[in-house]
Amino acid sequence: MTEGQPNLVKIRNVDKVFKRGTEQVHVLGGLDLEIPAGEFLALMGPSGSGKSTLLNILGLLDRPDGGTYELDNIMTTSLDDKKQANVRRHKIGFVFQFFHLVPRLTAEQNVELPLVLAGVDKTERKKRVLETLESFGIGDRVHHRPDQLSGGQRQRVAIARATIMKPTVILADEPTGNLDRASGNDVVDILEELNSQGITLIMVTHDPELGERAKRRIKMVDGRIEGDTATQS
Repeated sequence: MTEGQPNLVKIRNVDKVFKRGTEQVHVLGGLDLEIPAGEFLALMGPSGSGKSTLLNILGLLDRPDGGTYELDNIMTTSLDDKKQANVRRHKIGFVFQFFHLVPRLTAEQNVELPLVLAGVDKTERKKRVLETLESFGIGDRVHHRPDQLSGGQRQRVAIARATIMKPTVILADEPTGNLDRASGNDVVDILEELNSQGITLIMVTHDPELGERAKRRIKMVDGRIEGDTATQS
């Protein structure tokens, strides 16, 4: 765990219930979790254990049915949808297994989208986007659409888009799940470098090797935390 750092994430007694017909399924049950700033945390566990549901709540893509979620001293559970969206835009970056790039847009245009939504000046947008793509080793792919890029290149574009607003935390859901081993390792190298620069990284993964690269591992089973361990150096 990241010693001496204040807690960026504080979750208290968080519940999430889904309805299946007349049945109520508790996907998360009374979850308590604290994550210090600068942490590299892997969320692990079997399918259906609640990992992605927790990540969606952390990313303000979903609301808990009970409990509280504080992010960077902001009590998010008391915010309306508009204010939550503003927090999400400025503090959270997302990296998904299937990239979620806009097919008709170039790499440059995909990365630029968050800046457009935030109202950043066009000249400043172009400068920041080109610098970011160059830093991720794909400066020569700025005018390529997703279907003209390899899987590893697409994920680099996705990470560039996730970090262009300089977020406090990156949430990665199986970021290597759609990549070969070499490309996956390259992507994790990039995420680790971002974490070393101070960005908190929370990652869902089924891959034990990938989990070992995290500083801290949480094992979830049936919507509860069954294990919380620091990775040995």
